[in-house]
Amino acid sequence: MNAIRISTAVVSALAIATSAFLQPAATSIAADPLPDLVVNSDLLQHQWVVRDELLPSTFCSVQEGGIRPGVRTILRFSVQTPNIGNADINLGDPNVHIANGDGLYEFATCHNHFHFRHYTFDELIDPGTGKVWKAAKRGFCMIDTNPAPPAVGGNPPGPRVYKVCGRVGIPGNQGISVGWADEYIFLLGGQYFVLDGGDGQPPVPPGLYKIRITVNPPFVARTGEPCPHKDLAGFCHQLPESNYFNNVGEAFVSIADHPGRGGLGPLAGTPHASEKGNTTEPIDGD
Repeated sequence: MNAIRISTAVVSALAIATSAFLQPAATSIAADPLPDLVVNSDLLQHQWVVRDELLPSTFCSVQEGGIRPGVRTILRFSVQTPNIGNADINLGDPNVHIANGDGLYEFATCHNHFHFRHYTFDELIDPGTGKVWKAAKRGFCMIDTNPAPPAVGGNPPGPRVYKVCGRVGIPGNQGISVGWADEYIFLLGGQYFVLDGGDGQPPVPPGLYKIRITVNPPFVARTGEPCPHKDLAGFCHQLPESNYFNNVGEAFVSIADHPGRGGLGPLAGTPHASEKGNTTEPIDGD
C-alpha cells in the first residue's frame, strides 16, 4: 500500500517544520551510533544543465513518469547524499525486504528490479511565487559510489562495503558506509525536471529557480503501511538518523527560453542519454 501523497508545498513545510522542531537535538550526541544523511549542495550547484533532449518512449523514466516521448526541454541535475554519521546505513538485499513486506522497496516492472521508496524528494521552486514542480525520478538504489567530500564533515571513509543493487532473485547489498556517499549523476534515468509541460505539469517559464533536495524526507503513512522510523514531530522516515535537521540541500539555476541541444549551465555540452541510438538510459548501480 502506498504512502499518502502529500502536496509538494506541504512536504516542504513538513521538512522545514520537522527541522525546526529537531534543531535543539542537533547538537546532542546520540546514545547509539546512527547514520546521518546530508545533501551535497555544492555538487548540486555545479552539476546541472538546461537543454533540449530526446526522451524515447523506451526510457523507463518516460514510462514511469507519464512523460510524452520526443524532444523535451529538461533540467538535468546530480545529487549526492553523504553519510556523515557514525554508523552505516545497512539495508542488505532488497529481495529480503520485499519478502518481509517492510515497505522499504517496491518492484519496478520496467527496470525489472526494486526501487527504494521515499529516499529523496526533489523539487524545482519558483522563489517568487512558491510554485513547485516535481522531478521525474521514481526509484533509488543506495550504494557506496564516492567517498564523502571532506567539506561536508563527518568521519573519513573506510573500505567500500555496499556495491550491488540486486535484482529479482539476484541478491544485492545496499547501504551507505560511514564516510561514503551515494551519488545520482545527471545522466541517470529520471534525474531531471521536465520544463515544457511534457509530463502533465505546467510549463516552467524562463527565470531564476531553486532546486531543493530533501533526503530521507518525512511522510505520512496510510493505515496499515509500515512507518519504519518516526522523528520527534511524529512523521515517518524510511531510515534512522541521528539528525533530521540537516537533510535539505538547495541550489539556484537559471532557466532560459530556448536552451538548445547544447544547453545552458555548468554541464552544457555534455553527452545526452539517448546519443548513439541508445534506447535505454543508465540506471542506478550500472
